[in-house]
Amino acid sequence: MRSLTDQDIRGSFVNCSKGEAKRLFVPRDLGERVWEDLDFLGWRDPGAPDRTYLVTERADQGRLVGVALRFQPARRGYLQRSMCSLCLTTHPRGGVSLMTARRAGAAGREGNSVGAYMCADLACSLYLRGRKVPESGMRIEETLTLDEQIARTLGNLHAFLDKV
Repeated sequence: MRSLTDQDIRGSFVNCSKGEAKRLFVPRDLGERVWEDLDFLGWRDPGAPDRTYLVTERADQGRLVGVALRFQPARRGYLQRSMCSLCLTTHPRGGVSLMTARRAGAAGREGNSVGAYMCADLACSLYLRGRKVPESGMRIEETLTLDEQIARTLGNLHAFLDKV
């Protein structure tokens, strides 16, 4: 992923107003990110514990697409394991949450939303590359190459964004 600026990020949101995009929290460490390790930028709003944001490049559309998401923190179970629908990383005890996004346009104004189970920390790109290890200590071994896993993750992400 190419490096993004605050302005790039704020201008990319498809499911919130320009005023909402102007007021949302954007990470201050954009200059320190290792952009080549990211397939999308995801972050939580420290001032609103139920809000998270995701921005990705859509090469097929030639633009950035950002979505504002809400989530209910997962209940922590001792025996429960969940799988992220984007990167297929399994996590124990609340490492995956249902993220919901208000749909863009009139449907969103009427209260319609879509959801997907995602890594609660939105670090899918880092899990795929082995830069971050899930709490369980490992990912399920796959026969796909890293490039194929990245393509699958982006395909899953784009399918979700198309619903928004």
